[in-house]
Amino acid sequence: MQDDPVIRVVAKVLIPAIMLFALYVQFHGDYGPGGGFQAGVILAAAFVLNAVVFGLHQARQVWPLRYNLIGVSAGVLLYGGTGVWSMLAGGNYLDYFALEADPKAAQHLGILLVEFGVGLTVAAVMVVLFFAFAGRASHIELVAKTTALEATTSKPGSKSSAKTRGGA
Repeated sequence: MQDDPVIRVVAKVLIPAIMLFALYVQFHGDYGPGGGFQAGVILAAAFVLNAVVFGLHQARQVWPLRYNLIGVSAGVLLYGGTGVWSMLAGGNYLDYFALEADPKAAQHLGILLVEFGVGLTVAAVMVVLFFAFAGRASHIELVAKTTALEATTSKPGSKSSAKTRGGA
């Protein structure tokens, strides 16, 4: 697919639109259907499309491993930090009413922070899983080539097979 210019142009148009839709789902989640999990999966789908169309190496440059680690950590910390903040404010864990004086504003702020933490974590985990499984095929091919190369160079009676067995 990397050689087809039509697919590359369509992907360049679709990827920002998919990311924008993920943001819409993220920030519309406290008013209607959607939220953090759905937005995270949609955002990860944009990076998967990038990897499928432009190649795995290019996708790893766009979203390196350190971004995955930062995304997972920041999302979990944001989710847990919201709960700890509500406990420090005098409420129970994830009791949003303790976050602000106005109960409606407190609920809105609390759910927004929690859903953003969930979305960030889900997107990072989905991308890391994709990279792990997509990179596995190239690893399997490399192992197969190495095994085939070793099999051809270690024929009985050849000098290389005698060296590998400890001979002269």
